[in-house]
Amino acid sequence: MRVERIAVLGAGIMGRGIAYAAAIAGFDTTLYDVSGEALARAEDEIRKLVDKGVEAGKVDAAAARALRLATVRELEAAVAKADLVIEAAPEDIRLKLDLFARLDRATKPEAILATNTSSLSVTEMAAATARAPRVVGMHFFNPVHRMRLIEIVRALETDADTVKTAEDVSRRLGKETVVVNESPGFITTRVNALIGNEAFRMLQEGVAPPEDIDKALKLGLNHPMGPFELVDLVGLDTRLSILSFLSQTLGERFRPVPLMVQYVKAGRLGRKTGKGVYDYVDGKPVPRGTASLSAMEAR
Repeated sequence: MRVERIAVLGAGIMGRGIAYAAAIAGFDTTLYDVSGEALARAEDEIRKLVDKGVEAGKVDAAAARALRLATVRELEAAVAKADLVIEAAPEDIRLKLDLFARLDRATKPEAILATNTSSLSVTEMAAATARAPRVVGMHFFNPVHRMRLIEIVRALETDADTVKTAEDVSRRLGKETVVVNESPGFITTRVNALIGNEAFRMLQEGVAPPEDIDKALKLGLNHPMGPFELVDLVGLDTRLSILSFLSQTLGERFRPVPLMVQYVKAGRLGRKTGKGVYDYVDGKPVPRGTASLSAMEAR
């Protein structure tokens, strides 16, 4: 199947990143969100990325001028003509099931429905539709414009043509792919969750301060980001939700460390709140200089 029109659902960090990648690759792109404010922020961020890309010589100026990106607040209008819909809503299975049922009614029969979930069941989402063979996972990574990988997740009934189309679209987006048979957490989320949880355990035990744990993994294991830098970027609430799901499906080794739960209860959710494992001033991390943060300090 040849894809020319892509609809992206959700104007948050991931949704706007996917919309940017699709538009800059030449797809006719529609970005949907119920919030006009979120769409306005997304448009502004996408324009800034385009301008930076042109200045750096990474984006062709003519292509930037020809960008086809629309923002829409009405779901049915956003997806009616789409060949591929990529859902980037919050990691809430009930929300996604409702959304996929609506998409099944609102899109043309041959359209492919994809989810950007990092851990939830694509098979369960497919079951909310009458087109399970044309439902697939396309797990992008943050920041989308820099990260080269897309995990393509084959659900129980996903057909070969749908997987091939997802791979073709990913290549047109300038990405590389791996194909995963559905399993909780797929590949990357499953490994990342364990690393991040163990880093919090070391922090809780006072093994080392967060900046030293991050430094050790970057310099000693060649990770591009430390586990605390990454969790602050992703969001501690998101990571906690993923770990809770993985502990239910894969067992005790994924049970969230209590200190992470405390951080989330204290509202220390990462960059988006200005404080996570690190505090942020003008968007830059400020080391806390302590080995751990007690529940009293967090409050």
